[in-house]
Amino acid sequence: MNKLYSAFFFIILTGMIACKNGELKKPETSEPDTPREVSKDALPKSKTIIFFGNSLTAGYGVDPSEAFPALIQGIIDSLGLQYKVVNAGVSGETTAGGNSRIDWVLHQPVDVFVLELGGNDGLRGISPAETKKNLQTIINKVRSKYPGTKIVLAGMQIPPNMGQRYTGAFKQIYPDLAKENNITLIPFLLDHVGGDPALNQPDGIHPTASGHKIVAENVWKELKGIL
Repeated sequence: MNKLYSAFFFIILTGMIACKNGELKKPETSEPDTPREVSKDALPKSKTIIFFGNSLTAGYGVDPSEAFPALIQGIIDSLGLQYKVVNAGVSGETTAGGNSRIDWVLHQPVDVFVLELGGNDGLRGISPAETKKNLQTIINKVRSKYPGTKIVLAGMQIPPNMGQRYTGAFKQIYPDLAKENNITLIPFLLDHVGGDPALNQPDGIHPTASGHKIVAENVWKELKGIL
């Protein structure tokens, strides 16, 4: 009986000493006490959309935040999509000027390339064949540098004062290029905006802030399917 009592006392005493010395540790759980920091490499990478065009893209006469590329960025952000918009519009740009400038723009990687050029060619009466050739060369350069890039072509039209034959040939440039290159076409960038004095600045060419909202809708209608 004494031996049994001594053994029981020894077990109790040993436990008390262990608790005092901190040897009894809190059991580990499967969940950490604090959340782990997410590695930056594990976060989704932002892709780039380049809007390459003239004063329409640049947002002539309106605040940069009101131009349609900025409005597209707002839509993208609201949807939580990982895309960054780059506005590479230059006022007065022709397709020839764009062809000269594109190599510099392509120094940065591009995932989606929106090509908006040709309007100034039409206003200057440049041959539709020349305009088409320049646009095709720009498309070729983009594909050569970044084969996986998705290309969107913004269709343009010009007022009928250049003559029906010329305006018809100019309008046809864009659907022909889209079909030949298998790229996305915005049928007419200024649809529901062009020719409306309430949506254009006094020059009758450049959209107001309200006009840019409609242009952004025209662009998004075709762009959303490829993002």
